[in-house]
Amino acid sequence: MTGSDNDPRVAELRTAVSRLRRQLAAHPAEFPDRGIAEDELAALAAMAIDGTPEVPRLRRSLLLIAGAIGSVSALSRGLTAVRDAVELFGEPRR
Repeated sequence: MTGSDNDPRVAELRTAVSRLRRQLAAHPAEFPDRGIAEDELAALAAMAIDGTPEVPRLRRSLLLIAGAIGSVSALSRGLTAVRDAVELFGEPRR
């Protein structure tokens, strides 16, 4: 067990990412940047499993995912949940 196993922010991120990945997999329409969204969701899932994610990397992935699927209204609630989970991590330490 890692220290992140008890971090509710990581648990929230895992849940939100998992839900959006399922929604994206079930979405019947193909769109040009679907692969980007799938890759970045996989990266977010891996970060949540490996430990406390790096905030700049979380934000970069979120931007790529939002750009890739932001216009797909059927996925907007899942995207919002992922964004909210990323925002739980706050600003990166300087």
